[in-house]
Amino acid sequence: MSKKNYDNHNRWRNKTVAFRVSSEEDLQLETMVKLTGLTKQDYIIRRLLERDVVVQGNPRVYKALRDQLAAVLDELRRIEARQGVNDELLDTIQMIAIIMNGMQEDFAYDR
Repeated sequence: MSKKNYDNHNRWRNKTVAFRVSSEEDLQLETMVKLTGLTKQDYIIRRLLERDVVVQGNPRVYKALRDQLAAVLDELRRIEARQGVNDELLDTIQMIAIIMNGMQEDFAYDR
């Protein structure tokens, strides 16, 4: 028998919610989850319930930011070669900007 899954308020999560996404939506969801450092379950629940998604800096988040910034740079080079901009790229750039702004605020408070 598997271990029971509890939330932060010690409530047992025993209900399953499932839905289908396209491969593009899955890729975008995976990107956002990696950038936040949360589990996919926690990220989806917070977004569905319109709660704030607070990113806690750690090595995994740093690596995800680095990898996503490299991917954004590749996309910007592709765009420079006269190809179009897609909405997923703009969403990723916006999420990175929000995270980086939060990191700057945390740094300012450390002083």
